Amino acid sequence: MSENDQHEGDVEFIRALAELLRANDLTELQVKRDYGENDSLNVRVSRQTQVMTQVSVPATPATPAAPTPQAAPSAAAPAGAESDPASHPGTVTSPMVGTAYLQAEPGAAAFVSEGAQVKEGDTVLIIEAMKTMNQIPAPRSGKVTRIFIEDGSPVEYGAPLMIIE
Repeated sequence: MSENDQHEGDVEFIRALAELLRANDLTELQVKRDYGENDSLNVRVSRQTQVMTQVSVPATPATPAAPTPQAAPSAAAPAGAESDPASHPGTVTSPMVGTAYLQAEPGAAAFVSEGAQVKEGDTVLIIEAMKTMNQIPAPRSGKVTRIFIEDGSPVEYGAPLMIIE
């Protein structure tokens, strides 16, 4: 194989990796190809993702003399915990990057729904990563109080999936 043929093959390989990145909604992919002694190709393909942050601002400023400022922080604390699901002790997070499915196949019943009781080890959803279906078990027994994802939505590593209390 000539060096030019190898270069064209590498370009096609990189294009295929970029397509794999896009098709699976990944943010980064890294591959090393060894062609022989002292001859290899290291490729890292990544893309930027837009991170959206939601900030809540009080509608009216609190007056220091009024008794409501003392009540406002205690009322704001639970709301802050609700808006940041990762801080909740019962949050189940994604162990990998992939596509989350709440049911085994289209048209089938969902593994769990809000309000459902689960036992530790029960399958609560599936994450597809690189054409492999990975069953995600409940880390504890309890009641599913909130589901943060929709069926077929992409998830990142560590993303909150649901809360089991």
